[in-house]
Amino acid sequence: MNDTEIEQLIARQKTGFALENAFYEDDEIYRRDIERIYLRSWLYAGHQSEIPGKGDYFVYELAGESVIIVRGNDDQIHAHMNVCRHRGSHVCWNQKGNSRRFTCPYHGWTYELDGQLVAAAHMREGFDKSRYGLKPVYLRVCEGLIFINFADEPGNFEAVERDLGPFLKPYQLDRARVAHKQSYPMNANWKLAVENYKECYHCAPAHPEYSRAHSLALPDERWQEERERLLERMPTCGLNNAEMDHSYTTGDEFGSDRAYEHYPLLRGHVTGSEDGKPVAPLMGDITDWDGGAHDFKIGPVLYALAYCDHVVLYNFKPLSRSRCDCEIIWLVNGDAVEGKDYELDRLTWLWDVTTKADKAIIEHNQAGVSSRTFEPGPFSTFEESTQRWVEWYLRAIA
Repeated sequence: MNDTEIEQLIARQKTGFALENAFYEDDEIYRRDIERIYLRSWLYAGHQSEIPGKGDYFVYELAGESVIIVRGNDDQIHAHMNVCRHRGSHVCWNQKGNSRRFTCPYHGWTYELDGQLVAAAHMREGFDKSRYGLKPVYLRVCEGLIFINFADEPGNFEAVERDLGPFLKPYQLDRARVAHKQSYPMNANWKLAVENYKECYHCAPAHPEYSRAHSLALPDERWQEERERLLERMPTCGLNNAEMDHSYTTGDEFGSDRAYEHYPLLRGHVTGSEDGKPVAPLMGDITDWDGGAHDFKIGPVLYALAYCDHVVLYNFKPLSRSRCDCEIIWLVNGDAVEGKDYELDRLTWLWDVTTKADKAIIEHNQAGVSSRTFEPGPFSTFEESTQRWVEWYLRAIA
């Protein structure tokens, strides 16, 4: 499609209906997705516990771009483009490691951890090393979560810290650690994965393991009374029982979406586990089980479920027009010891089995929308969040 055809497609999109299949099939629309959403938004790159020592680093990759995330000699976390300033080779060829300095394997240009060029052999007289440091990438750390932004003028991340900070503070995520991380690659356009995550219309038929414990699988009126009891109990457990939603942002806050909400767990469950019983020590400053689950988001593609004893991050990343990755990160109290304080299979069970089911659902969804007979249908009342996301998406790429 050319630009005019894309704008016409956006203009004729019916409010309250799913997207036409061109939004999942067209190469030019995919290019817009990358340039106008991913390269302008705050993206989750990792957790600070993954690089605890000076010189520890990992490489973040997206849409052909590669970024070095490193803890410097100043004990601060830095982000640099993984592109040598000489002739463009990747500087770091390993996905993670520890290094006193970064030396490009191609011609030996050497950089300090803060990105400054310190050695470049056999250059002509007058060569100024100070002009050829690794290009920096905008980076912010929020409660231990590392975010980067490729934009020249990124959205206002201070709004995320200001609005979401009070809700996340009890979990002490900056003192948490990654217990497990797993990728679930899917043969589907990234939007289908996000749209699926945004609604629970499919939860009852597709996710019995989730539905028996999480009230979002039920119509609102079925759990409002339990929700009131949850809100009363939360402050005594050390949790903030208010809510906030600044999603689908525009202007100088584009890509800085943030939200936090609560809902009760059912049938005596206190956390997201197979039997509903605790799977790890309480997080941070939380003092007791409130009987609820808590969702939060940062940016347009990082979603999280916070339980009293662990936090699950869902990070969506496009791999190509027709492939994406759902990366799940399980965080536990930083002092928790595997095998003593928690068992990994019990910790990861719910969201592993749920995401494997979602992978099949999403891939069959992709196959269906690729049919020449596909015609977008109307959203249900259970899909209001997905509808809002679709409306934001259309504005973002227009």
